[in-house]
Amino acid sequence: MAQTDMDSGEDGGGGGEPEVIAKTSVLGGFTESTEIRALISSLPVVHENIVTLESAIERFLVIMDRYQEQPHLLDPHLEWMLNLLLELIRSEQSPPLLVHLGFKFLYIISKVRGYKIFMQLFPHEVADLQPVLDLLCRQDPRDPETWETRYMLLLWLQTREPIMDRILAVAKSYLMVTDKSRDAASVLVSKFVTRPDVKLKRLGDFLDWSLTTISQASDQTMGGTVILDGALQSLAQLFKHGKRDDFLQYAPVVLQCLAQCHVAESSQATLRKLGVKLVQRLGLTFLKPRLQLLGGLKDKETIVRWSAAKGIGRVTGRLPRELADEVVGSVLDCFSFQETDNAWHGGCLALAELGRRGLLVPSRLPDVVPLILKALVYDEKRGACSVGSNVRDAACYVCWAFARAYEPTELKPFVTQIACALVITAVFDRNINCRRAASVSDHSGTFPYGIDIVVAADYFAVGNLNNCYLSISVYIASFPEYTRPMIDHLVAMKINHWDGVIRQLATKALHNLTPQAPDYMATTVMPQLLPIALGIDLHSRHGAILASAEISHALYKLANQNNRPVTELISSDCVSDQYVVRPQQIFVVVVVSCLCRGFGGELMRPAVCSLIENMSLSKMPFKDDPVITGWQWLIDDTLKSLHLISPGPRDGIKEAAVSALAALCEQYYQPQPGMADPQMQEVLVSQYIAGLKSTEVLTRCGSALALGSLPRFMIHGKLHQILSGLQQSCSQREVCFTEARRDAAKAMAQVCVTAGVSAQGGSDSVVCEGNVSAVYRALLDCMTDYTLDSRGDVGAWVREAAMTSLMEVTLCVVGTAPQLLSPGLVNGMMCSLAQQSAEKIDRYRAHAGSVFVRLLHSNNPAVPHIPHREELLAIFPTEGAEGLNWNAPSQAFPHITQLLRLPQYQYHTLLGLTVSVGGLTESTVRFSSQSLFDHLMLIQQDAAALGQFSEALLHVFRDNLRNDRVSIPFLKMLDQMLARACFDTFTTDQDHQFCVDLLSLCKEEIKKSKDTQKLRSAIAVFCGLIQFQGEVRKKVLFQLLLLLCHPFPVIRKTTASQVYEMLLTYDDVIDPDVMDDVMTSLSDTNWSENNHLCKSS
Repeated sequence: MAQTDMDSGEDGGGGGEPEVIAKTSVLGGFTESTEIRALISSLPVVHENIVTLESAIERFLVIMDRYQEQPHLLDPHLEWMLNLLLELIRSEQSPPLLVHLGFKFLYIISKVRGYKIFMQLFPHEVADLQPVLDLLCRQDPRDPETWETRYMLLLWLQTREPIMDRILAVAKSYLMVTDKSRDAASVLVSKFVTRPDVKLKRLGDFLDWSLTTISQASDQTMGGTVILDGALQSLAQLFKHGKRDDFLQYAPVVLQCLAQCHVAESSQATLRKLGVKLVQRLGLTFLKPRLQLLGGLKDKETIVRWSAAKGIGRVTGRLPRELADEVVGSVLDCFSFQETDNAWHGGCLALAELGRRGLLVPSRLPDVVPLILKALVYDEKRGACSVGSNVRDAACYVCWAFARAYEPTELKPFVTQIACALVITAVFDRNINCRRAASVSDHSGTFPYGIDIVVAADYFAVGNLNNCYLSISVYIASFPEYTRPMIDHLVAMKINHWDGVIRQLATKALHNLTPQAPDYMATTVMPQLLPIALGIDLHSRHGAILASAEISHALYKLANQNNRPVTELISSDCVSDQYVVRPQQIFVVVVVSCLCRGFGGELMRPAVCSLIENMSLSKMPFKDDPVITGWQWLIDDTLKSLHLISPGPRDGIKEAAVSALAALCEQYYQPQPGMADPQMQEVLVSQYIAGLKSTEVLTRCGSALALGSLPRFMIHGKLHQILSGLQQSCSQREVCFTEARRDAAKAMAQVCVTAGVSAQGGSDSVVCEGNVSAVYRALLDCMTDYTLDSRGDVGAWVREAAMTSLMEVTLCVVGTAPQLLSPGLVNGMMCSLAQQSAEKIDRYRAHAGSVFVRLLHSNNPAVPHIPHREELLAIFPTEGAEGLNWNAPSQAFPHITQLLRLPQYQYHTLLGLTVSVGGLTESTVRFSSQSLFDHLMLIQQDAAALGQFSEALLHVFRDNLRNDRVSIPFLKMLDQMLARACFDTFTTDQDHQFCVDLLSLCKEEIKKSKDTQKLRSAIAVFCGLIQFQGEVRKKVLFQLLLLLCHPFPVIRKTTASQVYEMLLTYDDVIDPDVMDDVMTSLSDTNWSENNHLCKSS
């Protein structure tokens, strides 16, 4: 709760929170004890190797960190872990590195379990004192690598009978170091100096030393800050653990020193925190520094406010009741809207500390509770975000403290208010820490329906914001005490929130909550929302329009369940005269005021589109109303103006407009069921088909999706015209129209599914024999779109849309008229999907694989004419297909390469594998090449299969000559194949045709090329081809000699290097008599410059 913000270092609620997935796993015990025992036992062996040492430390950290939230599970195992590590440390055979390693592991354990509990297990024998002290004295206080050793030794030493002066000297030296040993040294000093035998002789001296150190140090330097930190820590610890009678005489001197040194004005938050901590300890000694503590509540740093709040709690506990009540009154002064969020946060922390200690009298609750309720919703906008999450978190801490400090009868008058406020915070707060703090502040024994709420909105469940707004809220609102407060909070605080995500979730939550209080929504909430929808504040206007739309649709659903019109449900006197005209008025004000233009338009356009959609779905009686023309104008204007909208919200606006168009057509352009308004049908279809030829790519996108969203009665009689326009849009391969091709491919499937399938139907109304081939040709053509621009492989968007569309159209056709699918269409579709399933981009490979398997396993009815269906089912069995992770190359490629055995799929699979094996991504290259070579090893003894594969390989190369997208990866893949001796069978034949054709294609590929990447890949292939016998070897050598004389120095150097390695591998290539001369020329010649070989050529 309040502690959360302190730990995270956040002082506001401005940042967005990550979306958190709720987890409910709780550890049941220390299950890794065997592994930990083995790790500790292996330290004498692994510490000599840096790699194994770091691996052991990392594993130990990972295991221990799992128990940060449940450290008590380690308790039964702490003793044997400590004994094993101390045995290593005490051993005379242990080198210093192993000793430091032992202390490092001890520190990790103490960090997880806490040093107070862990140190109780350390041995306290007198025999250990001298070795521990000697080892500590031998440490270098400034060695950053061994601070864990010093830290643990200091903590160990504080548990023993001291050797007074030596311990004090060592402790003082460690109070000035920069690492965590300084904290341990302050603990040591506090326990050591307050001992009865030490305080008589050394307390005064140590305080003099500390005050002198504070007076002489400066917080303007790093060293001075460290010294001040150590001295202030030690004093704070001394006044915490010492007796009041012992320190009373020194308190005025210490307070005077703090005032003279101006610690409270330091620029270092840590020093100010320690100053406040010391002042509160002094306040427990004499009750004078109250004003300083109250001022600390408003400090800009959380750690200072937290320390001041605890100090006020401790000091107030020593005061009489009357004076304590005055302190409470002073704390309440922090809760003013003239104060900053820091003051509110500090005030909440102080109230929680006072309440936790029982210092807040019940008579003060009427004054305190309203302030806490305000703090639970405190959210001050600052620029583009807001602050206040720490205030709300601290307010939850106050509620938690009150529930434990007061009797239920004392809290009874305020229980409902507090319960509603906490539930609202737990469900609707934007900050996850606040939601979790509120969820654990609910108390099943005090609050109404507490047990049910705690179960539904537990710590883990409220971690997911969508789950809170859309699911948990509905459950809690079913309890009548919480229904209206939750609705009122959403209307008052959330539909006008600065974060658009919160506004949208709030409106959806209002939709879901409407069945819980329909009359309240219709008679109270709607009259509040409609004026706000016409207001001047952008966020309020946006949220109110969305909320009006969602509540209207929810009311329609309720009315429809009872076979009543929605106007009857909301026709009470308070809204009937206003509500029916308000949607029109909203639209007119938005358009006339130009609120749909500029930055505000990016919010208002989707909001009004949502209003149009929900009004249409709610069957509002607006037929023949002029507002319908206005609504249609706004939708059309939005689809035409997409290029004027910034990229972020563009897709959302486009989707909102398309959804609104579909709902508007369904409700208002259908005079009779199944019949379209002829005029509107002609206008809309012609308009959107014309938009497919626009010079603006986004207008094309909007027009395509608009055509795809039209209802069936709007398509009837216009199908041929629509499909022709979409097919033409898909076929234009200009780079700038990639998004248009993608959306046209999506729309084509939507149109086909909407129109339906009939084998004997007309091609202008349904998908039939006359148009199904054209649809498939267009979509299969989209599968070959590999357009590249500055954004990368943008053609992948088109291919992904085409794959989805092929699946949807195929399943639709198969379900009604499977005879329309010819073997050629199915073969082309499955081969194209196989190729995409073998390509390099994980996302699109996964999509293609899932579509491929979906079509293969479809059996209601089955897709006809799938080539090699039985073999495919053996490769992708039904029971194992769902578990196959196509995104993971290690899982996908072993399955894909099995398609190389099937003749129909071999060419396309190999084409897809080419760009994966010859690609750049390490994991993709590794697993794809390994799977490919595993297949090649299996067919080495099958001459027919190897011959068929080699023909397919040459076919791929021949079809993609000068196509750098394929040819360069192909050369890289070919180099790997030759290096792995995949074609050893051909090396025994003189001038094998495969080798001759391959050499010819390689020469053609690099002819006149200036692409160094391609040339270097070709060099590697030529060096691999040298293994073949006959004239082909001479031709390969000739090509390499030409490349040795290439104009580019990098090509000459690469050729010389690889030829040198090749000659070492194949010693029969050159006559042994001249081998030494050749090798010397290759190695000694400076290939970066023009040389005699180049000149002679």
